[in-house]
Amino acid sequence: MVYTISTAFAIYFVIWWIVLFLTLPFGVRSQHEDGEFPPGTDPGAPIATQMGRKIIWTTVISAVFLAVAWLAYDAGFLDVERLSRLMGL
Repeated sequence: MVYTISTAFAIYFVIWWIVLFLTLPFGVRSQHEDGEFPPGTDPGAPIATQMGRKIIWTTVISAVFLAVAWLAYDAGFLDVERLSRLMGL
């Protein structure tokens, strides 16, 4: 098996960060949308970022992506020779 634990962890780490940046904008309310903001603060500053929920969702989604990629690799869909043929190399 080509995957080692360190390789799988590195791939998961990269996927996790990409998914985190994709999930960050969801569910964020700004002070302007809420209608109440203290003087001296930017009206676009977020009120409820819900980072705990986003980190949990990021972890779950990343695990699913890694599992699908791992299964695709084991099935031979992400083989170097096959990908080079698809790209015309």
